Amino acid sequence: MKTLTDTYVLRNGAKIPCVGYGTWQAPDGEVTANAVKFALETGYRHIDTASVYGNEASVAEGIARSGIKREDIWITTKRMGDVTPEKKDFDSCIREFEASLKRLRTDYVDMYLVHWPIPPFFWKLGDETWKEELQETWRAMEKLYKDGRIRAIGVCNCFEEHFKVLYDTCEIKPMLNQIEFHPSYMQQEVVDYSVKEGMLVEAWSPLATGRIFKNEEVKTIAAKYGKTVAQVVLRWVMQKGILPLPKSVTPSRIIENTKIFDFEVSEEDMAFIDKLEGCGWSGLFPGGQGDIPDYLK
Repeated sequence: MKTLTDTYVLRNGAKIPCVGYGTWQAPDGEVTANAVKFALETGYRHIDTASVYGNEASVAEGIARSGIKREDIWITTKRMGDVTPEKKDFDSCIREFEASLKRLRTDYVDMYLVHWPIPPFFWKLGDETWKEELQETWRAMEKLYKDGRIRAIGVCNCFEEHFKVLYDTCEIKPMLNQIEFHPSYMQQEVVDYSVKEGMLVEAWSPLATGRIFKNEEVKTIAAKYGKTVAQVVLRWVMQKGILPLPKSVTPSRIIENTKIFDFEVSEEDMAFIDKLEGCGWSGLFPGGQGDIPDYLK
């Protein structure tokens, strides 16, 4: 892979750019609109957003300001209902999809994802309504895909148990699984299962929401390559065959995160990073490090 526009090929033949610009925690408004515009001007052609991020309209504004043709940009968004307590069914999924299209100012999206099959805290509480709701959501997504309104469909944060439920009723298997993946939180069993099932894996929070920058060992490795910590870690993700979704609204860092194609991390350093500990995980919800929302307490 040489550039931001090199691609992975999904199981249905769709080509997805090998690095995406992530927008989780990017605020709605001018900051995100300008950042998306700058990312596209820098060379990104893959933008990842979600209904629950609350910034789809700002993403659309950034795309419009860039002047780049819609068909040259891969847009991923996600269904919000899966992280909120309201009932999820076929019709509500269609309504939410239509609302996302309106905010994104487009008549199709390249990738639509189930954001959470079920919040894991909910699962632990023994509520199994998620099973039917996941199947209903997927049935709606299959229809939208067949209608040509989505180029590819997939999931986020799914484990083998979720896929087994999905496979009971689905006609089309997921093409991608987007999971949290970074040093010290690799979820290797999930990665291995997803790959075995023919899915591409995407990494959200590939830089551990910034905690990786405090790691002195990775700083030493980065210095050896004449690269930054972010560049080395993003390259590590890519060399594992996983698609990273780095996020920054700072122009210099947006540029920095693209400079990952002119070097390779050695096998020795790859193995060392694999074994790192201490970066933790970002938490299930935007509110903090695994904080449980009020409606799950």
